[in-house]
Amino acid sequence: MGDHSFPKTSRLLRPADYSGVFDDVQIRVPHRHFLILASPNSLGRPRLGLIFSKRNLKHAVQRNRVKRVVRETFRHRTDLGSLDIVVLGRQNLATQNNQALHQALDAIWRKLAGKYRASETGNGPSG
Repeated sequence: MGDHSFPKTSRLLRPADYSGVFDDVQIRVPHRHFLILASPNSLGRPRLGLIFSKRNLKHAVQRNRVKRVVRETFRHRTDLGSLDIVVLGRQNLATQNNQALHQALDAIWRKLAGKYRASETGNGPSG
């Protein structure tokens, strides 16, 4: 059985960590229910930050469920490189069941990994 933890080394912890991504967005992956912003880091591993507002997910139960699914799908990805990643929730996210969230996030992580590889090799735009 694999490691199912989400250690502090895999998280964006401080406001400065989030600001670093927002100030230097190099990769954007838009989706109907999510917006992924990412910028390279020098740590050799990806880090994840989550932003889900009460405006889009009214109840704490909904926010916690979506965050849990995002973290779970993130942990299973090994191809995200050295990126600081911020996941923002969009409207109508609460209407999605866990299976739909998993499918959407798997597609988003694949797209992000592809854009990261393209930016590393210098092939094509990353935004």
